[in-house]
Amino acid sequence: MEILKAIFDSGLWHAALIAATPIALGALSGLFSERAGIVNIGIEGMMLISALTSQLFAQYIASKWMQTPMEPYALALAALVGIFTGLLVGWFHALLSIRFKVNQIISGTVINIAALGVTGALYNLYLAGGIAGGVPVSPGTFPVIRIPVLSQIPFFGPVLFENQPVVYSMLIVTLIAHYVLFFTPWGLRTRAVGEHPRAADTLGIDVYRVRYLNVMIGGALAGLAGTWFTLEWVGVFNLNMTGGRGFIALAAMIFGRWTPFGAFIAALIFGLAQALQIKAQTNGMLLPFTGIEIPYQFLVMAPYILTMLVLAGFGGRAKAPAADGIPYEK
Repeated sequence: MEILKAIFDSGLWHAALIAATPIALGALSGLFSERAGIVNIGIEGMMLISALTSQLFAQYIASKWMQTPMEPYALALAALVGIFTGLLVGWFHALLSIRFKVNQIISGTVINIAALGVTGALYNLYLAGGIAGGVPVSPGTFPVIRIPVLSQIPFFGPVLFENQPVVYSMLIVTLIAHYVLFFTPWGLRTRAVGEHPRAADTLGIDVYRVRYLNVMIGGALAGLAGTWFTLEWVGVFNLNMTGGRGFIALAAMIFGRWTPFGAFIAALIFGLAQALQIKAQTNGMLLPFTGIEIPYQFLVMAPYILTMLVLAGFGGRAKAPAADGIPYEK
């Protein structure tokens, strides 16, 4: 009965929402890109390198501005650096995919591989006591912000209104993304370019511009997801700390059928799987009606198994934008 009790535990759902944050932001990153017709499997790399740049910037600010009036703004500035890093990597992916017509899968793979190498080198150089003699210093993490009155609502209050800034940002961006994509001229142009770019071009829509901007928006969202790891979750950068969440985000995007709310719900399911495995490691968990304890190692695997099941079960049936992955030639 412990699993059944956990379903109604606000603490579990709060942990699930936190774990879902980078996945949901990564899914929105892929969604903006693919709605415009550009496949982006480089989300993992965008997250990873943004996590590092935000950590490096935060560590620099922490060493320069500690005990000064600038201290409260250090983490916010570091988050902006991470977002800008993701935007730049998104621009690079768009450049390769749109101007040079590089295969979009290969371009994204290059970003993922390059991110591993670049972050590893910079980590050894500046954070792990390498030739620069650096020592990892945690600049701290964003504080929990409790929204008055709303945080007192039973069950929903602790889940939705007692969070750190990146979690709130994810919820707000999900709402904005839904509105922009389905209720604004820009969203209509984006969907038109992703479905039938030649028809959009004949109507005067600049296909290349729409694609560039959407991939860069997606990169910025992946950058925001990267800042979650170093500025909100751990507080310091670790090698390959994204742990495949960029790929899980792609699965969430597919499971959510390329819609913001669908992607958020899918991300929450993945987040719930991660929250359950953490709970199992801490308190143990029994199979319903059997009294048999579930080895926590099985629950550790759950998010990745769920990713494979989603891709195998829904990947073929989910309908991507018609021009997704197809270079456009005027």
